[in-house]
Amino acid sequence: MSHEVHDEGGMPMPPMAMTPPSTKPMGDLSNTSDSSMIMNKSLYWGNDVIILFSGWPGHDHPGMYVLSLAFLFLLAIAVEILSVGPTLKPTATPLVSGVTQTGIYALRTVLAYLVMLSVMSFNVGVLIAVVAGHALGFFVVKVRALNHLASQADPTDSLKV
Repeated sequence: MSHEVHDEGGMPMPPMAMTPPSTKPMGDLSNTSDSSMIMNKSLYWGNDVIILFSGWPGHDHPGMYVLSLAFLFLLAIAVEILSVGPTLKPTATPLVSGVTQTGIYALRTVLAYLVMLSVMSFNVGVLIAVVAGHALGFFVVKVRALNHLASQADPTDSLKV
């Protein structure tokens, strides 16, 4: 009796080799047994986190963890502020205006991807810092827009008592 395995197209596939489970810790990418990197698949709280690249913010420095949260908070604010785009001057040439807007858009996209990748560390502190930064940045942008609209509405309203 044949024990050939066929794929969906009916072609025979080679048998899969059975290998014993690894004795290394899950996620260990090095040849040494003292350093291991474990990727979390669910949200967790703690300062033992890797944000964007290995070694940042550092595992034995809680102050660096707090500093990285502050950095991500400011980065999220910058993404929201850059989402508004600059006010174009009527005297600027279309080429200069287009290059300026494209450069700001590219910068905002890079910063947004960095924020997104940092949230993918699944650390609750990172998530809270980023959401708070986006919320504050959105608030700043909207208050500025409302103040601008109010100042354009009727300049004589400020003179009435």
